Amino acid sequence: MTMSNLEQTLSIIKPDAVERNLENEIKEMFKTNGFKILKEKKIQIEKSEAEKFYKVHETKPFYNDLCDYLSSGPIVVMVLEKENSVLGNRELMGATNPKDAEEGTIRKKYGISIDKNSVHGSDSVENAKIEIDFFFKD
Repeated sequence: MTMSNLEQTLSIIKPDAVERNLENEIKEMFKTNGFKILKEKKIQIEKSEAEKFYKVHETKPFYNDLCDYLSSGPIVVMVLEKENSVLGNRELMGATNPKDAEEGTIRKKYGISIDKNSVHGSDSVENAKIEIDFFFKD
């Protein structure tokens, strides 16, 4: 019997992509790549919430800008599910800097800059659980 490695991961469509009305194109890319969107909502968060969300980065020089940016406009938060979804989502998103991202990735296609790179995705199964709980405590 094979063990299924069905995972959930958090995806955020960031303010730059929402501003450019790219939500549907990005969701379509997830679906085309085998992801199920289990939950989604469009929200605007306060800077204080962004600071909590990005707490893992608080010692990094870009932390403040990151928090300003995530709280600068509406975002779409989604719970994605498929086999090995954390890794799959990171591959589909592409490198943090759109210039370094591979063809066919979300960031290559839609990212503007290293800061405005259109999407966020959890970087581990543990963080996915924490990040999903952060936005979907129900």
